[in-house]
Amino acid sequence: MLDPDSIRPDAGLSRRIRRYALLLLVIAVALGVWGEVSRVLARNALARENTAQIATTVITVKPVLSDQAEELVLPGSVQAYIESPIYARTNGYLRDWYTDIGALVKKGQLLAYIETPELDRQLSQAEADLATARANEALAATTNKRWQALLATESVSQQDADDKAGDAAAKKATVESAAANVARLRELESFKRVVAPFDGVVTVRNTDIGALINAGQSAGTEMFHVADTHRLRIYVQVPEQYATYTRPGLAADLRFVELPGKRYVAQTIRTANALDPVLRTLQVELQLDNARREVFPGAYAEVHFKLPSEAQTLRLPANTVVFRSAGLQVATVDPQNRIKLKNIVQGRDFGRTIEVLSGIEPGDAVVLNPPDSVTDGMPVRVATGERS
Repeated sequence: MLDPDSIRPDAGLSRRIRRYALLLLVIAVALGVWGEVSRVLARNALARENTAQIATTVITVKPVLSDQAEELVLPGSVQAYIESPIYARTNGYLRDWYTDIGALVKKGQLLAYIETPELDRQLSQAEADLATARANEALAATTNKRWQALLATESVSQQDADDKAGDAAAKKATVESAAANVARLRELESFKRVVAPFDGVVTVRNTDIGALINAGQSAGTEMFHVADTHRLRIYVQVPEQYATYTRPGLAADLRFVELPGKRYVAQTIRTANALDPVLRTLQVELQLDNARREVFPGAYAEVHFKLPSEAQTLRLPANTVVFRSAGLQVATVDPQNRIKLKNIVQGRDFGRTIEVLSGIEPGDAVVLNPPDSVTDGMPVRVATGERS
């Protein structure tokens, strides 16, 4: 039989071996776990670094609010306050003309004289017819008076007396008709004198001595053109978005290429109070005092409106706009640094900047020079210190 004390050292050795083996196993497992965690962390760091490298770096700006005194510049068409073509009212030949282009004329001033031989003969015939009618009327009136006296003594029948009275009335009507015809021809005779209808300046002369004159308004029959230029009308087509701010009384500065350095103050007199259904614009009329006659009708005017403060709009650099099939867009960056495309409505183009009427907010971060490949949700990296 074995002694227990003789086998106790071997048992202690086994326990120590098992303890060391367990410790080595724990160390191996710990090293394995640590290695796997390190690889995962390294992989995630590498993915983040790759994502950061792939994300496009962009520079952003914020829309700028326009000034309080917003200026709207539009083209304007200048017209005379009153402008009228002069046509003949009678037929004939031009005997003389007395005013040429550029002449200042007064109302009623003689512009030209027309020879009307046919009308003169017609008037002479009408006057002779009137004299005949008056003679016949006088005879009929005397005969009627006598027959009425005979009727009183019953020397003639009532029927015969009524015939004479009717004949006298008819002769009187004939006189009135002939007199009206004479008056009509005399009115036509008065149109031999072509006169100015109002104070103004002759801008066109389309006739000369000996020219055949035909009465009426038709192509090529205009004799003169007279314009009242002491005051001018300026017509402007205002875009729909500014129509509500353009009211009578609104002042504007007028500038002309042919008058460099000069500005003229005009007042808005009236508006059409309706938009053109095709152009979507409001026709506005301004008036300008032109007593010195420095501005000519037909000129091109640059009209500068000073819009009220409530007409403020946003502006962006022109290189923020993206042209797509969906229309004009800008690329904005959201708080998660992802692209959000927004459709905008553009107003005026100022060259380096554009006016944005709707589609963005003052606090939006808008990308400068967005790439053509920019899409919704695209991750980007905003350049440090550039986002404002």
